[in-house]
Amino acid sequence: MATPAEPETTTESTQAAETSQSRGALDRFFKISERGSTTGREIRGGLVTFVTMAYIVVLNPLIIGSFSADDTNAHRDATGAILPVAQVAAVTALVAGVITILFGLVANYPFALATGLGLNAFVAVTIAPQMTWPAAMGLIVVNGLIVLVLVVTGVRTMVFNAVPPALKSAIAVGIGLFIALIGLVDAGFVRRLPDAANTTVPVGLGINGSIASWPTLVFIVGLVITGVLVARRVKGAILIGVLATAVFAIVLEAIVQAGPSRGTNPKGWSLGYPAAPDSIADVPDLSLVGDFNFDAWAQVPVITATLLVFTLVLTDFFDTIGTMTGLGKEADLLDEDGQLPGVGKALFVDGLGAVAGGAASSSSNTVYIESASGIAEGARTGLANVVTGVLFLAAMFLTPLYQVIPVEAAAPALVIVGVLMMAQVKEIDFSDFTVALPAFLTIVVMPFTYSIANGLGAGFISYVLLRALTGRVRGIHPLMWIIAAAFAVYFAIGPIQSAFN
Repeated sequence: MATPAEPETTTESTQAAETSQSRGALDRFFKISERGSTTGREIRGGLVTFVTMAYIVVLNPLIIGSFSADDTNAHRDATGAILPVAQVAAVTALVAGVITILFGLVANYPFALATGLGLNAFVAVTIAPQMTWPAAMGLIVVNGLIVLVLVVTGVRTMVFNAVPPALKSAIAVGIGLFIALIGLVDAGFVRRLPDAANTTVPVGLGINGSIASWPTLVFIVGLVITGVLVARRVKGAILIGVLATAVFAIVLEAIVQAGPSRGTNPKGWSLGYPAAPDSIADVPDLSLVGDFNFDAWAQVPVITATLLVFTLVLTDFFDTIGTMTGLGKEADLLDEDGQLPGVGKALFVDGLGAVAGGAASSSSNTVYIESASGIAEGARTGLANVVTGVLFLAAMFLTPLYQVIPVEAAAPALVIVGVLMMAQVKEIDFSDFTVALPAFLTIVVMPFTYSIANGLGAGFISYVLLRALTGRVRGIHPLMWIIAAAFAVYFAIGPIQSAFN
């Protein structure tokens, strides 16, 4: 009976080999079919991710750069120097493009990287005023080098794997809410009240409780369009939604002429202006590349520089772990143990992103939660990253062109992605309060404090304390104790720094 089976097995092996060959080198390299995707989905996903992330090339220069040395609101270093907006925009796109492509080729995941929001503000507001810009960027490089050492030694991977499954689900949900809040704020649907310091209500709906701006109306229309497309399971729904909303914005602006916001027109467009640009292409100025040094320890007290690096490392470290966990779950890329296969390579490239960001003066680069928009479009492999990265490199030359898409047109995609990521909440056991409270804090603290790291810290610390104080010490991974202690220091970094000054 065994003899007839042999030719059949041989035939199956031959067919499998022929199928593998027919898929092509690109499919085999990125494991596109193996992950249930297609080349078309990867390209669409990469394009959608870029569209939802492209704002960073405009926003990062506004955070760490300045238009003119005469600008009273310019972000300056201790010597009064500024980083020119055009130069920051060029290096922001350059590093994002190179590192995103490298991540796709090495880690083979659809997680795009760019300058980290929060970290760049920390550099501009807290670090740079104490030293020169090159010294501040040198601290970013040191942060990246430390992260690389943690990856090479396996520490970062062990920490990634030590996070309990329930908290990983909570991280995904928290990131989803964070993404949605970013979209709502970008669109002007949610705004900080002008007198927030004198009221118990810090944020409100639109302007004076109403949708009083044309850009916010564009967001609402875009949300409806994209929502209908997703509900009807239209291929490329998010991308079509963004492009359709952008076209609507261009037509509407030609009629109503709302104008750009620029901090003085609350009813104007926040970032990106839906009108014909003066030019299509421009030559990027990359003179900031390599403009860093390690003089921070000579320019400020040693303990101050050390604590600044500690804050950078902890934020960078756990922002990435939280983001990768959430994206991995959303893309269904985690294994049966809830781990991300090959996470070491992914974390290593992320560390390189921090080094490259500091070395090019664009600030630390890290995995972006907006990658979830490409994942929602079907992206499952590093090919999507290659597409996103190439578009970032092109953005160095085409800044005037892509600025035509206003952030209000991309914001609906972020809200839709937030809805999709919210589905992870069903995997959390809220009947166990030692899990429910840490998961809840992880979920709500992220959007409420505008920080992934803060949400992780609240969740990890509460998880360790509740499990320990209810007699479940044995169920706590040893690394979770160290993580919780590190976050306790992180939350108290202000008083600790003051004590040493």
